[in-house]
Amino acid sequence: MLKTHRRVSMAIAAAGVSALVLAGCASATTETAETTEAAATDTTEEAVVSDAPSWCGPNEASLGLLDGFGGNSWRLITTAAGADEVAKCPSITSYEYADGQGDTQKAISDIQGMVAKGIDALVVFPDSGPAMLPALRSAYEAGVVTVPYRVFPDGEAGVDYDLWVGADFFADGVSWGNWIKANFPDGAKVLFLSGPAGNSQGTTEREGFESVLSDAKYEMIGEQPFEVTNWDPALSQTVLTAAIAKYPQIDVIVSDFGPSLVGALPEFAKAGRSIPAMTASDGNVLACFWEDNKDANPDFKLMTVPTGNDNVRLAVQHAVARATGGVIPTATAWAGPTFEDSTDSAKPVTCRTDLPGGLYLSAEMSGEDQAKLLD
Repeated sequence: MLKTHRRVSMAIAAAGVSALVLAGCASATTETAETTEAAATDTTEEAVVSDAPSWCGPNEASLGLLDGFGGNSWRLITTAAGADEVAKCPSITSYEYADGQGDTQKAISDIQGMVAKGIDALVVFPDSGPAMLPALRSAYEAGVVTVPYRVFPDGEAGVDYDLWVGADFFADGVSWGNWIKANFPDGAKVLFLSGPAGNSQGTTEREGFESVLSDAKYEMIGEQPFEVTNWDPALSQTVLTAAIAKYPQIDVIVSDFGPSLVGALPEFAKAGRSIPAMTASDGNVLACFWEDNKDANPDFKLMTVPTGNDNVRLAVQHAVARATGGVIPTATAWAGPTFEDSTDSAKPVTCRTDLPGGLYLSAEMSGEDQAKLLD
């Protein structure tokens, strides 16, 4: 269990979370340290605790952050972002993390275990969607502040959990759809890859871009509503490689975890084909791959939206506010604008060759601090 977080600096939090995630769970204690105050949240109230954000109340509490699957760089950085946000509130005196490792039953057991330990607040990434709802409901009924985020678990706020803090995936889908429509006015064959089967992020994104691409000239190919990858880079490579072999024409690839596809994209060259246009979530590895391969692949246009590591920060704020008696933020969903667009000089694709590929330059955490997690 990672203890105290009394004004933990970002560097200390990052190092602690890195060790914690790589080990699955670990123990560490951090000393008091100075840190730069967080940017103001979406509230107008005075801070309840001196030198702390307004969502940090005076009542001491413990908090657990739980992943259904923590096995990629996005989760590592997101977990560090969550820990960093927790560290801004000195009233959180105990912090734990658990990785479900892609096993729904383990993810359920992790929630049950933290409830049994007496953790006061849970922030949960319910990868398995509705399968996680009974465990979330049990935690909520036991009096634990329960805030699922990003993947919608079904259920109802105030009945099954305190609040679901989503992201505006529909808006992401609309952004992708508008870009596809602008760049392929005569139609296109579109291949969409998302995470686990039935996940709400993928289904909502699909609704978003289909609301724009309603004309029959836009054909959705592959498994419907999306190719299942579990957001696992190894499985993503397998799925995309199979799609390249199956479909002689793929005009656009849509992916809500774009960096996971980099390992498979060279298969197009092996087949004597240009890498097609791509709308995706951002990642340094994807941006650098585009930079290295754009000249040899004339069809390889790229547009990205923020990958959303900071969705966890808003979820943490809501959980902490409820557990400590702080001011509850008014925002209930995280949203980000278009991040990169190779067809728009105002939003250039940004490759940082001086940093590792597995980081996300759209995140609040600096690329340099993210890199410390990947060492």
